[in-house]
Amino acid sequence: MSSPAALAGRGVLRRALRHPSFASGGALTLLLVGVAALSLAWTPHSAYLIQVRQRLLPPSGLHWLGTDTLGRDVLSMLMVGAQNSIMVGVVAVSIGLTAGVALGLLAAARRGWVEEAVMRLADFGFAFPAILLAILFTAVFGPSAVNAIIAIGIFNVPVFARIGRAAANVVWAREFVLAARAAGKGRLRITLEHVLPNILPILVVQATIQFAIAILAEAALSYLGLGTQPPNPSWGRMLNEAQTMIFTAPLLAVFPGIAIALSVLGLNLMGDGLRDLVDPRLARAR
Repeated sequence: MSSPAALAGRGVLRRALRHPSFASGGALTLLLVGVAALSLAWTPHSAYLIQVRQRLLPPSGLHWLGTDTLGRDVLSMLMVGAQNSIMVGVVAVSIGLTAGVALGLLAAARRGWVEEAVMRLADFGFAFPAILLAILFTAVFGPSAVNAIIAIGIFNVPVFARIGRAAANVVWAREFVLAARAAGKGRLRITLEHVLPNILPILVVQATIQFAIAILAEAALSYLGLGTQPPNPSWGRMLNEAQTMIFTAPLLAVFPGIAIALSVLGLNLMGDGLRDLVDPRLARAR
């Protein structure tokens, strides 16, 4: 006999699979993760092998998506580039999630001048988008994937700080939190035991959306030469290298563009579906 928790879990899973946005977004996201995982063990060719004699070959049985201006296999580069996109997204969102939620919870718990200071700090952070931060980091430390990750992560901090603070303020006004305060529990204990667990679904939804933004930002930074550096494959740099051959070999720009679009679309659809699943009232309101 199944436990109530197991039955509830299966019910949530069935509801998620029936949600068109979540199901389609989840499929695209699983495809991205699957391609990145597969590239760790196998690619059709080496993504780093330069064969100038085989440059600009069209798609064929040997090179399924053709070769670039240096004779590298495009499909292999796309597969390895997926690793880079996932790594940047995971690390950058983790930085923003950890620091931003901590600041948001602190602002909601302490209120007063502490909340005001955190919110003004968040406003200041919004004045520096990821690309501008990356340019500043590049000027000081030089272009690299690490600096791009740090810039995107810092950009995510004020986003999670604002969302965490707004969601936490709602929970702090709930009856069970008032009862916990009346029982003598401290602010830190209430935050960890009552506030944080209740705002986790909202944070997960936002993290999914910020993951998509991080992939897009990394591609933009690599396109500008501020992100992942050669010889490591990157979808954004593939677009940069393809722009000079746009009329000669337009597929060189099409394939990485499709990869970026499908990844961002999948994560956004999954985040949209998660939002509906977390709060069904949003789905009914549409």
